Amino acid sequence: METSPGERLSTLDIKVLPDGISVRVRVQPRASKNAVAGIMGNCLKINLTSPPVDGEANAACLAFIAGLMHLPKSAVSITSGQTNRQKVIKLTGLDKNIFLTHLSAYI
Repeated sequence: METSPGERLSTLDIKVLPDGISVRVRVQPRASKNAVAGIMGNCLKINLTSPPVDGEANAACLAFIAGLMHLPKSAVSITSGQTNRQKVIKLTGLDKNIFLTHLSAYI
């Protein structure tokens, strides 16, 4: 039985913070295109064309998420996992429900 997008989104590890939210992300560098690839466990899986060299994939990840959520790049940061495929991304000034609404268009 297939799960609905809402059920898949509910498995994401999203923490509500005083000034925004944080979400666990798994990045796949050197993909054919930048895209939301779905949900992997409790992580949002994102494909990026950038290689994991000199912080290029991190910068691309932040810019991609900022664009998806209609936020300035300065409102998106990596709080853990700088050198790892699995990261925790903080989105300042964004509500969990708005995040899920924007994300549901891509899942």
